[in-house]
Amino acid sequence: MNQSYIPISDFQLALAAGLIFVNIGLSFALQLGLAKSLGIAAIRMVVQLLLVGYILAWVFALDNPWLVFFVALMMSVIAGNASVNRTQRRFPAIFWRSLLSILASSALVTGLLVGGIIQIDPWYNPQYVIPLLGMVLGNTLTGTSLALDRLMEDLVRQQSQIEALLALGATRWEAANSMIRDAIRTGMIPTINSMMVVGLVSLPGMMTGQILGGVAPTDAVRYQIVIFFTIAAGTALACMGIVMLAFQVLFTPEHQLRLDRLQKRER
Repeated sequence: MNQSYIPISDFQLALAAGLIFVNIGLSFALQLGLAKSLGIAAIRMVVQLLLVGYILAWVFALDNPWLVFFVALMMSVIAGNASVNRTQRRFPAIFWRSLLSILASSALVTGLLVGGIIQIDPWYNPQYVIPLLGMVLGNTLTGTSLALDRLMEDLVRQQSQIEALLALGATRWEAANSMIRDAIRTGMIPTINSMMVVGLVSLPGMMTGQILGGVAPTDAVRYQIVIFFTIAAGTALACMGIVMLAFQVLFTPEHQLRLDRLQKRER
């Protein structure tokens, strides 16, 4: 198979950027009020991706393990912050708990992937580590934000039921375990849905990029299967981690529900 790719010129990039005017035109025609948001989002996306492209080219050229570690840490911090920003409610130290769950789960599964499954040499090769970690982080942040939001909303909505169970002698785990399960299940739904239809409805970005870059489709498929299993494991661990950390904050060791620690986010 041809191991080359077709480069995109600045003119072709500008032509593709013109497609955003389809969205803006629909916004004006239907009075959706999204034109400004679409314009800002498009500009931010272009600037961010171009900046990341130059940074990654620099990181790849240096091939320094400490620099790779620093980039990975910054990616995790941004993911932890993005996860918290998507929730409707907050509690003390929510960012650090989100960061801990995302960082620990992503580092674990990505480390197993690059060191134990793919066996990259050297293990810190940025060409593999950074893109793979990015895909894991992108899915774990979505899962944790959904799980966390579901847990807090369920606790608020079912406060009377929970407090009644606690008053009757139930432990904090017995009173909240159904909501914990529902929260983790909610966080896993996007990953499960993607796995259900991949290949039939959609071709994942990594697989498409490899095929466009000249990789044989069968090899690209093998990589994508490995990635999906890694993402599923990372998302499950991150969802469980953030839900259990939130549980420790919102329930005391004396089996009391502390919803006073929750604050509604102002938008």
